[in-house]
Amino acid sequence: MGKDIKAKGIPRPLVKTNQAVIVISVLLTWLTGQHWILAIPLAAGLSGLLFGYNPVMKAGVNFLKKERSAYVQEDWEQQQFNQSIAVFCLAAGLISFLAGWNIAAYIFTALVAVAATVAILGFCIGCFIHYQWRMYNYRRKQGSTQ
Repeated sequence: MGKDIKAKGIPRPLVKTNQAVIVISVLLTWLTGQHWILAIPLAAGLSGLLFGYNPVMKAGVNFLKKERSAYVQEDWEQQQFNQSIAVFCLAAGLISFLAGWNIAAYIFTALVAVAATVAILGFCIGCFIHYQWRMYNYRRKQGSTQ
């Protein structure tokens, strides 16, 4: 999942697999009280951000029925942005659970679970935030040149 992904993008089924692992991990954490479960998508997300290798997506490649290029490709940079939000929320949730700050833990884990669920259903909250951020920077830059 390294440099070839940056150039070509990420097949949508792999992105959805990663999102599903996040949702399932949060739900299992809530249902079982086993907070370490959050470490699974957290570690995968950190690995993807730091090394360009997400083990969840790498495992998902084995289940693709077509060539990677035959699927709709998600933008690598956009997915890195989304993954950074997910990693932040997962880390904040796990740390909050470990510290006994249950309200904060449930808020952070609910945020990431809702965002991943909505993304699976077709609306990317992270994409919306990223677009708004880029537009804000563009307008700010335009204002400073006049």
